[in-house]
Amino acid sequence: MLTEINFDGIIGPSHNYAGLSRGNIASASNAGDVSQPRAAALQGIDKMRHNLALGLPQGIFMPLDRPDAPWLATLGTTQDDAEGHLRAQAWSASSMWAANAATVSPAPDSADGKCHLTVANLVTMPHRSHEWPGTLAQLRLAFADPAFVVHAPIPAPFGDEGAANHMRLCSGHHGQGVEIFVYGVGGGRFPARQHLDASKAIARHHRLDPARTLFIRQSDTAIQGGAFHNDVVAVANEHVLFTHETAFEDRAAAHAEIRAAFPAVEIVEVPASAVTLPDAIKSYLFNAQLVSLPDGGGMGLVLPTEAQAIPAVWNWLEAHVAGNGPIRRLLPVNVRQSMANGGGPACLRLRVVADPATVDPRFMADGAKLDHIAEVVEAHWPESIAPGDLASANLARDVRHARTALLAALDLSGLE
Repeated sequence: MLTEINFDGIIGPSHNYAGLSRGNIASASNAGDVSQPRAAALQGIDKMRHNLALGLPQGIFMPLDRPDAPWLATLGTTQDDAEGHLRAQAWSASSMWAANAATVSPAPDSADGKCHLTVANLVTMPHRSHEWPGTLAQLRLAFADPAFVVHAPIPAPFGDEGAANHMRLCSGHHGQGVEIFVYGVGGGRFPARQHLDASKAIARHHRLDPARTLFIRQSDTAIQGGAFHNDVVAVANEHVLFTHETAFEDRAAAHAEIRAAFPAVEIVEVPASAVTLPDAIKSYLFNAQLVSLPDGGGMGLVLPTEAQAIPAVWNWLEAHVAGNGPIRRLLPVNVRQSMANGGGPACLRLRVVADPATVDPRFMADGAKLDHIAEVVEAHWPESIAPGDLASANLARDVRHARTALLAALDLSGLE
């Protein structure tokens, strides 16, 4: 039976604050701080435990091999000799944000009745541009069943950042839906990361119905304000679109196009007069998991605890719940280490609508497996990493050993 599975990226042992993500305000603001990889990974595991307790299926993705020595070799250098900015890019643990792993189209939307995944090329950011080979290998292992088709990335220069710029509306029980690709246009001090040509190419590869596929432009205001991905200002689940007033370049036209393609949509819009764009970005109000709770519990919003600290955000949410809006429960989680590097609960997960029985079971999580992962993290993840530590050969060895220990514990040594 089809169900939505959230695959979270396990936060890797090289998690550090190098401030590499241009346009990501949190990442830039915390550049140079001392990170806590062990605490970060355990916070991510606790979020997965939280979602399992809600009755939500949960999957996992492994961290990638870091520092990425083969990538440095293509640049004619090594971990020891690389310039500081290249070394930091080789160390990046940004694959933890699984929302950027791929774009996913469930089987009911595709002409061939298969679930399609296209690995994101992430070419706009150098530190992310070398993720896709490792991610692709992992996707092809996790989704090797004939129920899936896993595609190689869209070629450069057409930037694609995966599900962070993609939404889906559908009726209950995951029937045929309407897929919404949100793209940006270049210009300004911050780059638009999702290109229209990339989105259109993915839709063609996924064999989507053109009448049920929308391409909507993200607002320049949002991008230049720090909403580097659409999921910082909008998130959809089943028939609900939860969005900030400034999310789309032509708000009225976007809403009309969405309503025409999916008349049952319920657009829950937060006005800028109630929650400013800076407050929406600081709290990651929309970079939350909008989920359907089992047993008719309505929808819940799994959001960062930072949202509670901003009165305008929390007041709006409480008023919405009290007014019997579609979001019935507010479910704060602590992912502060990820938040400080620019990624909230939604960044940490890739949504895949599929039959769990068709997924390689090594990538499916339960409480016992998460406990086992936590034991490995406690034993092997560094407690802290300061900026100067990235030059340490001993730390590089320890980080690689930590990942190897995790892969061995989960019978995934083939990903080495």
